Amino acid sequence: MIVLLLSIIVLHVAVLVLLFVATIVSQWIVGNGHATDLWQNCSTTPGNIQHCFSSSANEWLQSVQATMILSIIFSVLSLFLFFCQLFTLTKGGRFYITGIFQILAGLCVMSATSIYTVRHSEWHLDSAYSYGFAYILAWVAFPLALLSGVIYVILRKRE
Repeated sequence: MIVLLLSIIVLHVAVLVLLFVATIVSQWIVGNGHATDLWQNCSTTPGNIQHCFSSSANEWLQSVQATMILSIIFSVLSLFLFFCQLFTLTKGGRFYITGIFQILAGLCVMSATSIYTVRHSEWHLDSAYSYGFAYILAWVAFPLALLSGVIYVILRKRE
């Protein structure tokens, strides 16, 4: 039972790390000395000097920012609720609330990356740009968050 709990906690923490890195790191779109994320656009000059400017105030980008932050909040809240339910839930009870919040985190990150994917063609028409590793990490966090949410819903508390 301890091994199962530790593996669930490790999966949850891995999802949290992926969500934090994907939200913070400036590597959603890269190319030609430019790196763009949800918050700023950075470019590197030939002298290795990096200039960063705030991202545009487009409504779609603000919705991506908001849903990524919501996914982090839901995932942190889910981990907190898991520990609370671990000590207060009756024997045989299921971790429904924890699972629901983790599934919501997965759905939020899916929404954010989907919106970003759809708007990428309008935002950067140049084919020299490609998706960066933070964007890919956000897509990897989506199924892992859903998986951990489903595991929480299925999980029963034992003595």
